[in-house]
Amino acid sequence: MEFGLNEILTIIDKVKSTELSLFQYEDADTKIKIKGTKQGTAQAVKSEKKAYVPQPYEDGTSKAAPETQPEAEDHSSLAAEKGSKEEGNIITSPMVGTFYCAPAEDKEPYVKVGDTVKKGQTIGIVEAMKLMNEIESEYEGTVREILVTNGQMVEYGQPLVRISEV
Repeated sequence: MEFGLNEILTIIDKVKSTELSLFQYEDADTKIKIKGTKQGTAQAVKSEKKAYVPQPYEDGTSKAAPETQPEAEDHSSLAAEKGSKEEGNIITSPMVGTFYCAPAEDKEPYVKVGDTVKKGQTIGIVEAMKLMNEIESEYEGTVREILVTNGQMVEYGQPLVRISEV
């Protein structure tokens, strides 16, 4: 079973709302362990993906490894590298969550490549724990690149948008 952020947050909420002191789940590729504390809070202790070992087909060839996203990466160095190669300022995600480029599916995106933005203007939303957090531009300028897609999971510090100065 594949666990996404929403499922893990739901489990944490359930552990917090009960007197459980420990929740553990393990299957072929996922291991989750959540410890509750006496104050009624929960803490995710360990979640890891097990290594994929290719299994041979009957004809002796092996299966290709499935594409996986790397676990939490430090995106701040990526922003620094990208900023040095490309001119402009990078707006990064202030939290882990799901990025949305528009207020609703049927609405226009907050910004598009080529748009002029002002400091404090909303450039997107990061949903975390069912709360919609507006991400505001820290810079004035022109949107040169949108570095994430609508509905994409983002990490803390992950580059979202590159803006060049006016």
